[in-house]
Amino acid sequence: MSEEQSEIEAALTAVTPIDGRYRRQSRALARYFSELALIRRRVRVEIEWYLALALDSPLGVCGPLDDAAAAAVRAIYQNFGLADAVAVKKIEAETNHDVKAVEYFVKQRLKQVAPALPIEMVHFACTSEDINNLAYALTLKEFAATELLPRLERLRRALAEAAKKLAALPMLARTHGQPASPTTVGKELAVFAYRLGRQTRRLAAQEYLGKFNGAVGNYNAHALAFPEVDWLERSRRFVEGFELVWNPLTTQTESHDWMAELFDTLGLTGAVLLDLARDLWGYIALGYFGQESGGAEVGSSVMPHKVNPIDFENCEGNLGVAAALFRHLAEKLPVSRWQRDLSDSTALRAIGEAFGHLIVALNSLERGLGRLRPDTKRLAADLEDPQTFEVLAEGIQTVMRRYNLNQPYETLKELTRGRKVTPEALRRLVRSLPLDEEVKARLEKLTPRDYVGLASELVKRFA
Repeated sequence: MSEEQSEIEAALTAVTPIDGRYRRQSRALARYFSELALIRRRVRVEIEWYLALALDSPLGVCGPLDDAAAAAVRAIYQNFGLADAVAVKKIEAETNHDVKAVEYFVKQRLKQVAPALPIEMVHFACTSEDINNLAYALTLKEFAATELLPRLERLRRALAEAAKKLAALPMLARTHGQPASPTTVGKELAVFAYRLGRQTRRLAAQEYLGKFNGAVGNYNAHALAFPEVDWLERSRRFVEGFELVWNPLTTQTESHDWMAELFDTLGLTGAVLLDLARDLWGYIALGYFGQESGGAEVGSSVMPHKVNPIDFENCEGNLGVAAALFRHLAEKLPVSRWQRDLSDSTALRAIGEAFGHLIVALNSLERGLGRLRPDTKRLAADLEDPQTFEVLAEGIQTVMRRYNLNQPYETLKELTRGRKVTPEALRRLVRSLPLDEEVKARLEKLTPRDYVGLASELVKRFA
């Protein structure tokens, strides 16, 4: 069977679209969120704790450990592969406990690579959550740094570049779906580049916390076994050795507040992207943008003419699923009954699915942006439509205010609200006003195309 055929069959039998229809897009996430990846990071934490006790310890229970022996022990997780994960799962089938299975696996491997070392110091004074919370923190930090932040920054740059390119292209704006003061295509894209930049900076500043303090967070077993050791300092050094932020005060469960903060930020990031996708969908519907179409693709099973905005629709759908999962995780994870319940462990397994839908949404959005082409004729048609001149009422009444004319707003409201207003009607009004001829001439020449304010300057300075 070919690899392609195998992939097709796997997609057809998958339960979730992340591992089925979207498998090619989400495949890279397996490095972070698969069961294999989680087990590998658990093994890493177990081994690094063992080495911390052996290499930097007054405990004297592990004996001398030279660099070569330490390297051999670290190779257990550095070379950890699918066969090793299968071995762990076989142990779990007997123990019915995933982290205990990791402990037993590490002990087995230690016997092979360093038979002289005391294996019972593996998992010393640990609770499963000591291992898990660090494994998940490492996963999320690495994924954010290597995958998520670069993707978001790439999208922000694409929006900023498009904004600058189209900074001066005028477009009729709409508020409440109705014609409003004109803007430019570039300025509207710049709004989203700026918003996305803020959320990206928040994500880049995110703290990733970890704890390592035993069954209920009090170092009970640690202090009983070795009362002379400064376990607080040892725990801090161990957690910070993973470049995580040490959480000194927890129950058995690391409080997950930082995870809620992360997922809340991701939810808001998704809302920004959803707003963008819907706006672009709407502009396509208005004809302000056209879409490049592939040679063999179709937009409808019956209507040959269709070029649908499917990328933005796909983005919207996947952002919705991701947002629902992130919202649940943000609400659920910081809440644990008394010193521990297992509901967080179940919820955490959905992290990969949430990020999978987010990545698919980003792919769709990038693809959709790449296909967009502004239709300058359609944009101009709306701005040059005589019925569009009503949007100049804002500017005219504001100039009247400047010169302290009587009831400027009411005057323009009487002329324009709910009525069809011609350019000539506006010019007649302007000519009737007690204004200097220079001011009148400027207002008479004004068209919606020219009435875009500082849109281009905003793009130049802030996109």
